[in-house]
Amino acid sequence: MEYRLTEPFTKEAVRNLRAGDQVLVTGTIYTARDAAHKKIVEMMDRGEKPPFDIADSIIYYVGPTPAKPGNPIGSAGPTTSYRMDAYAPRLLDAGQLMMIGKGQRSAEVAEAARRNGAVYAAAIGGAAALMAQCVKSAEVIAFPELGAEAVRRLYVEDLPVTIVLDTEGGNLYEEGRSAYLQRT
Repeated sequence: MEYRLTEPFTKEAVRNLRAGDQVLVTGTIYTARDAAHKKIVEMMDRGEKPPFDIADSIIYYVGPTPAKPGNPIGSAGPTTSYRMDAYAPRLLDAGQLMMIGKGQRSAEVAEAARRNGAVYAAAIGGAAALMAQCVKSAEVIAFPELGAEAVRRLYVEDLPVTIVLDTEGGNLYEEGRSAYLQRT
């Protein structure tokens, strides 16, 4: 199925998404990779407010290239998601709604997503310039010293993703592999 997910992002909005569904995301999302995740979790451990409200947030695992003149962002393809696996359960428990990246996730992340009514979506790997066309604005909001890995607030329109882990425990990578093996 194909869906549109627009702000405000809520648990109710992702509850019916299933592994394999195609989704076009429109609204404010945030970027963060492993270095930023580490800093955010350390802030939370110290009782400090993270740089954005984690509840109902969407985090895109991307380290974009510098923007060319007239563009809000450079190439913006997903990075490998397992790098965030050590931190993702903590953010999911704090209310994060969706993770966007590429590649498989650990069993702990899958369980945290299911437990918290959150989803993991895969973005198109190898199509960073295409993904960047969906970004209408970008602003560094935290950790500028991290360069490409700084936390950014993005406004995206029709960012294409595919649900991999759903709120019911569905896993597209496992289901797809199983379906393939049954056909061979």
